Amino acid sequence: MPDYPKAFTPVDRIEPVPRRIRAFLGGEQVLDTTRASYVWEWSFYPQYYIPIADVKRDLLVDERRTEESRRGTARLHGLRVGEESRPSCARWYGDDALPGLADTIRFDWAAMDGWFEEDEEVFVHPRNPYARVDALRSTRSVRVEFDGAVLAESTSPVLVFETGLPTRYYVNRTDLNTSHLVPSATRTACPYKGRTSDYWSVRLGDTVHPDLAWSYTFPTAALLPIAGLVAFYNEKVDLIVDGERLSRPKTHFS
Repeated sequence: MPDYPKAFTPVDRIEPVPRRIRAFLGGEQVLDTTRASYVWEWSFYPQYYIPIADVKRDLLVDERRTEESRRGTARLHGLRVGEESRPSCARWYGDDALPGLADTIRFDWAAMDGWFEEDEEVFVHPRNPYARVDALRSTRSVRVEFDGAVLAESTSPVLVFETGLPTRYYVNRTDLNTSHLVPSATRTACPYKGRTSDYWSVRLGDTVHPDLAWSYTFPTAALLPIAGLVAFYNEKVDLIVDGERLSRPKTHFS
């Protein structure tokens, strides 16, 4: 059993979104709504379902075929904005949909160039209203090892507690043993923390172990305490916290 809170929201739960949601493709605003719904297609986070009245219908391309799901029958549509085309990226639900979902559209997240909650861009997927992400300063001692090599030691980490994920330990760059770290071109994004600015692989001898550490130079406002600090995947390295070696979790998200 993991030593962190699990995601608990049941699949197919539907709740109103109190935030204004907008999405853009090719410089064109595709949707703008204050009436979206959260729908949990799996328990970890929801998707937005958008009322058709709040979508620019002239950008939709009816593909004249349907798809069945637990939520009802959806008519598949593509998007076309100028030379930008996104086939089969939208599902328009009809009268047999779950209560509240008739005449709503669910867009694939990656079909858009950008999604916004109010005026802040959101990455990867909608933020879960039942999830917490807290960054807390600490004086716990943290030691990071990989195959016996010490990668970092700190007595002033920032701990990030995120619902459904293991605790992440962010350390100052001055606490790193940089002799084993190799900069990587990898970049990822997180709905709660923003876009990463740096990744590092670990070199031991002639072997390079890819992408074991990352950093956010400009995280979201709520996660400012981690700005410029570095975290390692608990799943891939050995963490010793206050002298106790932690077991490696199976989850793998930054």
